[in-house]
Amino acid sequence: MSKNLDINVHHLTRVEGHGNIVINMKEGRLEKAELQIVEAPRYFEALLKGRSFHEAAIITSRICGICALGHQIASLKATEDALGLEVSEQTILLRKLLVNGATLQSNVLHVYFLVAPDLLNAPSVFPLIPTHKNVILRALRMKRLANDIGDIVSGRAVHPITPVPGGFTHIPTAGELKELRRRLIEEGLPDVVETVKTIKSLAGRIPDFVRETEYISLQDKNEYALYDGEIFSSDTGATAVRNYRDITSEFVVAHSTSKHARHARSSYMVGALARWNNNHNQLTEISLNAAEEMGLKPDCYNPYLNNVAQVVECAHCVEDSIAIIDRLLELGLKNEKPNQTPTKYGVGIGSTEVPRGILFHEYEYDRKGNIVFANCIIPTGQNLANIDDDMKKLVPEIIDKPKKDITKQLEMLVRAYDPCISCSVHLLNVKFINDSED
Repeated sequence: MSKNLDINVHHLTRVEGHGNIVINMKEGRLEKAELQIVEAPRYFEALLKGRSFHEAAIITSRICGICALGHQIASLKATEDALGLEVSEQTILLRKLLVNGATLQSNVLHVYFLVAPDLLNAPSVFPLIPTHKNVILRALRMKRLANDIGDIVSGRAVHPITPVPGGFTHIPTAGELKELRRRLIEEGLPDVVETVKTIKSLAGRIPDFVRETEYISLQDKNEYALYDGEIFSSDTGATAVRNYRDITSEFVVAHSTSKHARHARSSYMVGALARWNNNHNQLTEISLNAAEEMGLKPDCYNPYLNNVAQVVECAHCVEDSIAIIDRLLELGLKNEKPNQTPTKYGVGIGSTEVPRGILFHEYEYDRKGNIVFANCIIPTGQNLANIDDDMKKLVPEIIDKPKKDITKQLEMLVRAYDPCISCSVHLLNVKFINDSED
């Protein structure tokens, strides 16, 4: 059945940034399906030029308030790669603990406060407070626990201060780690179990939409790759992080001030679902049980289920954090001086997984230890082309639904990616214009 449809959303933001959804269908033919990014570039790469290696990670952590830790870790790894700074096992373990905490707090925030209202037909989380008080309190408790990991290990939950090139300026005490371990066991694990039950009860409300694409993430032979690993594509296999530009293949489109990316296909997906598809066999036992309970299976091609994969990762992060603390206590904490004596000067590349997907930082240093070139590739930029491709397939499949249902499903699609426009999450309030039918 032919249908005329115009969707136009202007400058709608949730926290920060500007994005438009534009859909045009004429006589049943889809002419345009775009997530338009219209915000001005922020020029962080230019801000880094001339800066000392001591400053880079502090500056780049300001790219995002949610993924501040991820940007800091990627920055530190790029600097250490460029300057030949080796780090200790203790430093790596503490960083992995921080990555788990950052992933947990972001995934909890997104699933509970941005996704759950859609599944419960609420405009936001606030109307759910009187009707689902215990669930909201659970979400806040989980987020507090995750933030406390950042406070204890890195000095504060947002824009960490103790991680520096070559190590840490301050480390937690054994007593602090033991108390954190107790809370992870007594609070974190039970709250994860209840979260799985909550999402399972709502799973039937998640849209049934399938579009196979390429999935790209880090991959490590020894563990579920959040902190480190090779780049892995579900289409082409593994490659070294130094080849990241060949993978991301950034390009400019007319409808976005943010670059798009593609590799083996017209687009690819990064984030929790990509990590699940590529690395699910390395998850902890509790997280694999959670996936089975919620019906998440390998080779999942429904982007809406990215949110279920986020819950699976919450379980993993809690269980893995307990194991990391056990290892740190077994080794015995040492007040190590950060290794900040360069053995070389040149180009370094750092990559880590942040909640929204694989992140890359590349720096070139002169012999004074100052940056002469910087490049950062953000997960949401890598997902933008895939969101466009999803919309192109989705709109014709749901065109005969009522307008309000189409609106909600498009909003949920974009929200499923947990996008950051200017590294912030956005709510798209879709408005239909000149639609011939209800």
